[in-house]
Amino acid sequence: MALSNQTKYIYLILSIFVFQVRSRILTIEDATIVEKHEQWMVHHGRTYQNIEEKEKRLQIFKTNLKNIQNFNKASNKTYELGLNHFADLTNEEFLATYNGYKMQKLDQATNISTKTPHDYQIFEVPDSVDWRQRGFVTYVKSQGKCGSCWAFSAVAAVEGLVGYDISLSEQQVLDCAQSNGCRSGTMDGAFRYIIENQGITLESYYPYELMQKTCRMSRNVVKISAYMDVAPNDEETLKAFVSMQPVSVAVDSGSYNFQFYRGGILMAQDCGHSLNHGVLLVGYGTSVDGIKYWLIKNSWGVQWGENGYMRLERGANVYGGACGVALNPSFPIR
Repeated sequence: MALSNQTKYIYLILSIFVFQVRSRILTIEDATIVEKHEQWMVHHGRTYQNIEEKEKRLQIFKTNLKNIQNFNKASNKTYELGLNHFADLTNEEFLATYNGYKMQKLDQATNISTKTPHDYQIFEVPDSVDWRQRGFVTYVKSQGKCGSCWAFSAVAAVEGLVGYDISLSEQQVLDCAQSNGCRSGTMDGAFRYIIENQGITLESYYPYELMQKTCRMSRNVVKISAYMDVAPNDEETLKAFVSMQPVSVAVDSGSYNFQFYRGGILMAQDCGHSLNHGVLLVGYGTSVDGIKYWLIKNSWGVQWGENGYMRLERGANVYGGACGVALNPSFPIR
């Protein structure tokens, strides 16, 4: 049946009204996101070179914000995401800047320990450990826009041998160890340098500068005699060694969920095992919901995660453990 001219006119008016309402809603939503971005810029001290760059970063921020909100709305999650100082970066940009672990093939690990935890006098492994509570973990540091995570992980492991909140120099390792500096390196390579150099100095003597510079001599205050690579893909053995001291590990931090992790227990299903980032295991435990976890100290500052820390699923039935945490563990020996 043909519509009358009056009916067509009413439909036209209604269509225009609906379009205006939708446009108004979108305008309000966009204005809210712009305001959030401005507040975020102030909070994190972010500035941009020009209007074009700011607009580009705003659009990335908008996409990240919506993805975070959609994730957190989903039910049955053991962790949540949140805006942090990486919120105006794509995942590709983030990975290119803040990850620097150079994955070594497992058959190239020449220092794998043939010793068992019993050889280290570990006969009873406690149900939970937190080395922060025992004074063997320094404050959460920030590697900045340099892929020096490997140096931070190794130095933190050496700090975990001495305790007393003694902060050692990542910059010395970054400058002097045979590596690609901010582009790539390994914790084992850092340990080898400290052994060959007969020690490492204090951070206060050789402060961090966010880039690789010329190696210079400095007074060493802490020595290590050796290091050991834990046999891969064995979380129970790894647990025993973490009960003895903090342990360096490499993880796959390439997932969007790792980038924007805010709190809770990140599950194995949400990351892979392509190792690209060095961190430190400073303990383990079980949540009130019965989920076993590793306690990780990161080097992305306190703005990330649980004040710079992460809880990662432990005992997951996947190769290498959640995010590959059990594939390349190593620890220094005094």
